[in-house]
Amino acid sequence: MKLCFYQRLSLATISVFLLITSIFLWWSDKMQATISHQAEQQLHLNLAKHLVEDNPLLKEGVFDYQALSNLFHTLMVMGPNFEFYYLDHLGNILTDNAKPGKVKLTRIDLAPIKQLMNFPKSLPVYGSDPKNPEKQKIFSVAPVFKNQALQGYLYVILGGEQYDTIVSKLSHDRNFAQYTLLGVSTLILFLVLMVVLFAWLTKPMKKLTLAMESVRAADYDLTRSGYSPMPWNRDSIDEVQKLGCAFNDMVAHIQGQFEVLQELDNRRRTLLTDLSHDLRTPLANLQGYIETLALNQQSLSDEDKARFIQISLNNAQNLKQLIDQIFELAYIESGQVKVNKETFPVAELIHDVVAKFTLKAQDKAIQLSVSPDSKNAMVSADIGKLERVLTNLIENAIRHTPGGGHVTLSIQPQADGIAISVADSGVGIPETELNAIFDARYQASNSQKDRSIHAGLGLAICKKLMELNSATLQVSSVLGKGTCFSFVLPVPD
Repeated sequence: MKLCFYQRLSLATISVFLLITSIFLWWSDKMQATISHQAEQQLHLNLAKHLVEDNPLLKEGVFDYQALSNLFHTLMVMGPNFEFYYLDHLGNILTDNAKPGKVKLTRIDLAPIKQLMNFPKSLPVYGSDPKNPEKQKIFSVAPVFKNQALQGYLYVILGGEQYDTIVSKLSHDRNFAQYTLLGVSTLILFLVLMVVLFAWLTKPMKKLTLAMESVRAADYDLTRSGYSPMPWNRDSIDEVQKLGCAFNDMVAHIQGQFEVLQELDNRRRTLLTDLSHDLRTPLANLQGYIETLALNQQSLSDEDKARFIQISLNNAQNLKQLIDQIFELAYIESGQVKVNKETFPVAELIHDVVAKFTLKAQDKAIQLSVSPDSKNAMVSADIGKLERVLTNLIENAIRHTPGGGHVTLSIQPQADGIAISVADSGVGIPETELNAIFDARYQASNSQKDRSIHAGLGLAICKKLMELNSATLQVSSVLGKGTCFSFVLPVPD
């Protein structure tokens, strides 16, 4: 049978409680017995001395052992809790008041006797029990002299065998009743307190367990689980509080990732819908003109045929460009793009890219320039990806700049790298649209239209490519005055 945490904790606590209670009762009985023996031995410390001084047989040192035995018997009748023994100076038992066969020892150890006589305040002192060699008892002792010569000792056991038997029976009955009452009462009280205490201690863990179960049952979808973060104390030293905080953090992280995935999924759905529309337009145009050529080939003039073929080619090129951008963005976002960074003079690359747009800029009467012409600026980047970004930015700048305007590329060394910007004097972008300019499929409300189809993926691709080059593509714009795209490339170490 498997036990829950509450049951295991209760069982362990009960076991420890019973062990501690047993040790305490044993120690309490031992201390009580020691105190009782100390008091009794102190009370009868001079008993043997008085008997020696008051009895002529012992006082004169003339020993009639039979008479002495009778005396011991008489004294035991008057004091049944005493046992009397007369010892010689070596500790041998010469006479006693016991029945035949009761005395098991013939000699008493003199070390405790001398200890009691020399240090009477260090009580209790335990001596040999002639009737039970395995036990020791408290005693009273006095030396017996004859003409100043030591003859032996009067050895009196305090609490004899008969006394022990009666006391043991009474103590057993009394202790059993007391311990039973104490044990039952204590156990009941302890169980009640334990149930209340453990219920209070395990309540937070139970709440946390229920919360975890609800989240798991909802397949970790917090909108369906109904879970709300519990107010755990992050600074607490309680492990349950720390575990609750960690669970809240984990749930928040899962919820954040879930929301990001949902947002990405929605954006992908929207992107797929928009791209499907964009793909349909050139494809429909391409199909329409080809069908016209196929159906009216005999009636069309050579000039119309050439025009229709050129339009079809333009639509095919637009369709290919759009598909290439879709695959490029998907390839970048999948994290499979390899970056081959190398060190090179960025000015040479910029001049090469600018040269490709010189004729196009002249056709629109746009001034295209590089300022300042710094040939010593070295950067660490992927040349192919940087060229792709510059090409897209310059092409966008020329498309959105009216005739007579200008497009300027700047190279500015900075403390953290080489800053490169592409600025134009075109139509600009509304401030409300700047935050969304890098979103896929986004096109500004003032986008300039031309014969080519622009799917709105160029800036999104540029931003991803610059992130791969450890740079951030930024934009600033004033409506009607122009736009500036900029980024900072790291310099080689």
